[in-house]
Amino acid sequence: MNRFHSIRKNNDFKKVYRTGRSYANRLLVMYVLPADHTESRIGISVSKKVGNSVVRHHITRLLREIFRLREDKLTKGLDIVVVARVAAKDADYRQIESAFEHLCGLHNILSEL
Repeated sequence: MNRFHSIRKNNDFKKVYRTGRSYANRLLVMYVLPADHTESRIGISVSKKVGNSVVRHHITRLLREIFRLREDKLTKGLDIVVVARVAAKDADYRQIESAFEHLCGLHNILSEL
């Protein structure tokens, strides 16, 4: 199984927050920063405001799976941070998937829809 490319260090998150471009919709906020990697990396942030640990981890797993399925369609060499909003706890997979694709379209990082 291939290793999942993710942003893990706090400094990397801060760099994307400070210098990356951001777009938001009702469920998610997405920050994107071009980086010098060969693969795109994703960082997922779900605040305690969203819900308890079960809810937060559920949303994290959904976002990770959505990214994994679209990783080959995304522009290479990006650092992407996705922040879940409180409304995401009541959303199902299809709604979160649609919100993710919407933000990818706004950032113009999908090579095909």
